[in-house]
Amino acid sequence: MNLSMNSVLLGLHGSLVYGGIMGVRAALEMVSNELWSNERVSIRTINTEADLIYVAYECQLEDWQKELVNPAWFSIGRAYLFKEDNYPCIICNEELKPIGFINLCKWLGEGDAFSFSYYIDKNYQGKGYGKSAAEVAIQILKAADSKKPIKLATERENKKAQGLYTSLGFKLLNELDGDDLVFAL
Repeated sequence: MNLSMNSVLLGLHGSLVYGGIMGVRAALEMVSNELWSNERVSIRTINTEADLIYVAYECQLEDWQKELVNPAWFSIGRAYLFKEDNYPCIICNEELKPIGFINLCKWLGEGDAFSFSYYIDKNYQGKGYGKSAAEVAIQILKAADSKKPIKLATERENKKAQGLYTSLGFKLLNELDGDDLVFAL
């Protein structure tokens, strides 16, 4: 793409914007590769049919968890329809083996914010991978725009997610996303 000087502006937060607005995808693609991992996990884009099969079929949750998160196909479908605002990825462990799914995205509720939704395969839960993946997601989103908040929604019944978000520094807001609680960092 050939951009004229008039169509490329330096945003208030120091990020490169196109036509005054930068989509989540464009902002994330500018984040340095080394910020997409820590000592436990790495996050990478879905690049192959095998990746798609993993996130849509092979990555499994416990039955009780399926009521608490959107399935991967929903996030991938949303990414297809709204490409600039969604960035579906695979979470890999330290051996680069896929262990989960994450969608880094634009917050769809009140206010301009980033968000992410994710889950870890049931065979890898309880080992700290979920917290490590959330830490990497926060690192990536803050590198994309350090001034933009990150908002996460969770079911009222999902006490485990609420505890995790609080341990990561998120605060419970006085707002709802439908009937879900909203946390912000």
